[in-house]
Amino acid sequence: MTVMMPREKWTDERLDDLQAEMRQGFVDTKAEMRAGFARVDGEIRELRREMNERFEAVNRNMIAGSIAIVAAIIGSNAL
Repeated sequence: MTVMMPREKWTDERLDDLQAEMRQGFVDTKAEMRAGFARVDGEIRELRREMNERFEAVNRNMIAGSIAIVAAIIGSNAL
């Protein structure tokens, strides 16, 4: 019969070291997440700016087209 024995003992010192490593890991992870969110926020801002520019261009084209149609109708009625 084989008896499983723990390979290592968890002393208070080792537990403190583990706790310190875990805390640092969380600090590092939070920093990476903040940097990633900042990058994504910047990309979303740029996307919104580009979309607004394109919507404004479409609106200008629609207004110009509507004016041209009205002018053509008025011009054909003047004859």
